Amino acid sequence: MDRESDVGKGKAELRWGVEQRLEFIEFRLFWEGHVNRIDVMQQFGVSVNQASADLNRYIALAPNNMVYDKSARTYVRGRNFDCKFRPPDAAHYLSQLRLVAEDVLEREDCWIPDLPPYASAPTPVRGIDPVTLRSVVGAIRRSEAIEVRYQSLSSPEPRWRWVAPHAIAFDGFRWHARAFCQADECFKDFLLSRILEIRGSRESDISPEADHDWHSEVMLEIAPHPGLSPAQARVIERDYGMQGGRATIKVRRALLYYALKRLGLDTDPTARRPQDQQIVLVNPDLRPGPAAEQPAG
Repeated sequence: MDRESDVGKGKAELRWGVEQRLEFIEFRLFWEGHVNRIDVMQQFGVSVNQASADLNRYIALAPNNMVYDKSARTYVRGRNFDCKFRPPDAAHYLSQLRLVAEDVLEREDCWIPDLPPYASAPTPVRGIDPVTLRSVVGAIRRSEAIEVRYQSLSSPEPRWRWVAPHAIAFDGFRWHARAFCQADECFKDFLLSRILEIRGSRESDISPEADHDWHSEVMLEIAPHPGLSPAQARVIERDYGMQGGRATIKVRRALLYYALKRLGLDTDPTARRPQDQQIVLVNPDLRPGPAAEQPAG
């Protein structure tokens, strides 16, 4: 049996808690270059013996990934380091920075020992009532319809309506409930912050599978704006991870409006300077027509 097969078999036999600790060891080795027993003990609250056993188990699974530095009294990343548990992921690392900064993730639960200075452009806090969210999630789980008092911008006053939610969606700025509106007899997006009150529930016979826009996906193909210079276009290609001057983005058809808006692809690309627009839609036939330019609800 070769080394890769040994690693695969070893990983398959691990309990979840052990695998988490080994993944943590690998995370620290890749991002920090070193790891020791106290790191494992502090992160997971395990004993000295357990931490030592975890380090030895990791060495057995990936003997080339770390070596013991006697002078520093710690394990350091091996010269032939190769991740065995999770491929290096910049998004995973950066998401921890964001979650800690936004008080979503407790500092002690973060795997990064010394957080670099971090800031982000502020996003307005959305006024979502946790009881409302609990009711919507409960209705999704129980396949129920709920009667909500909803304030839409198309109506001067909020009105009561029965909706059957089946999913939660995020458009990059706001949270929605994807639901069947029994008044309009179609699937719509309802902003959770605009649900003012919920006063009843009942069984629903609406199948989530009937929401074809939710269950179908489209591929957006983007490219650098043709008005950019070759050097500028190469920068944009790198920004978006393009290959051959193109990148594809998979999106649910129900979220197409939001995806195009967030990427700045919902308007004529000639309306702004190439340096501001930066990317264009190669398959513009996917851009919603005038009748679909406003999200429902």
